[in-house]
Formats: sequence, structure tokens, C-alpha cells
Amino acid sequence: MRLTDAEVAPYCATKWAVEGLTQALAQELPTGMAAVALNPGIINTEMLRSCFAGSASSYPTPEKWAATAVPFILGIKSSDNGRPLTVSGYEV
Repeated sequence: MRLTDAEVAPYCATKWAVEGLTQALAQELPTGMAAVALNPGIINTEMLRSCFAGSASSYPTPEKWAATAVPFILGIKSSDNGRPLTVSGYEV
């Protein structure tokens, strides 16, 4: 999902650039391989705390996120090639 927010325009622009780069790369890959732009969702990290202050605590820690993300990542298939994906359960 694409979102923007005040004060983080350069961050948002680079994330959208990653999607474009990944889609172009996906077109060059041999059959059976996939490139996906993986949006992790919002994770309670030091960077998030610097932007969101106390409200960052309402988002999962990296450790909690990983418990959902690892099975999701392992389920990515070559049919997902070029698609931007968001880790299930952590939609923003």
C-alpha cells in the first residue's frame, strides 16, 4: 500500500522508487525466479519512534513482526514476480 506523510517525503519517494526498480528487474529474470518489493508494514523501530514518539509502541516490535513475516516471505512464489507485497497481518 502506498502512503505518504508530512516530514518524510524523501523516505516515501525512495520506497516508491524501490517498487519501480523491482518491477523492472522482475522483467529481466529467468523463468522460476521472482523479485518483489516487500513492504514490511509499520514496525516499532528506533526510526519510527523518532517520528511517531509514543504512538510507535502500538506497532509490533521487529521480533513480533518476524513471527508473521518469515512464513509470509517463505510463501512468496515465482507467480508473485514484479508485485509489490505487504506482509500479511501488518497492512498500513
